[in-house]
Amino acid sequence: MSDLDFYAHVATRGDVLGVGIGAQPAEWEATLGADCLDTEDGSLLRRDYGLVELSFQEEDGAWPCFGVSVQVHRLRWDTESSVPAALRGAHGTFAPSTRFEDLAAAITGLGCSVEPDPDEDGTSGDMRRYRVLESDVRIFVRASGEVWSLSVSPAWWRAAG
Repeated sequence: MSDLDFYAHVATRGDVLGVGIGAQPAEWEATLGADCLDTEDGSLLRRDYGLVELSFQEEDGAWPCFGVSVQVHRLRWDTESSVPAALRGAHGTFAPSTRFEDLAAAITGLGCSVEPDPDEDGTSGDMRRYRVLESDVRIFVRASGEVWSLSVSPAWWRAAG
């Protein structure tokens, strides 16, 4: 499996190595390891693994994940330390950038559809946003055609549009 396979899986299934929205921090740590940066602010926790960034919100003593972001743009500077070892083991070497046209083809190859997001208020002139219809994952793409990030956050996208 390649890095492109990983991105297409996240875009169509909304999980990382089988872990996704609703999972607790311990489940993510068991999957991606303990090499991360945690930033807690009241009832919010952000866990940063480099390529993968997670958001949690405390609810009655539990910390379910409400957002998964795959920060592809971070690989432009450092592919080795930005990719968790578990992902390198499962998907091999990650390229410093990924073309949207390649990712869109991989997504359609998995039987899903990609379309421009009709509500692009949150993007700037040099950024485009696309939505995978079947998973509701958003893909942010630079005007140059390079994938910037993938966002899995059902609660956010329901509220935003």
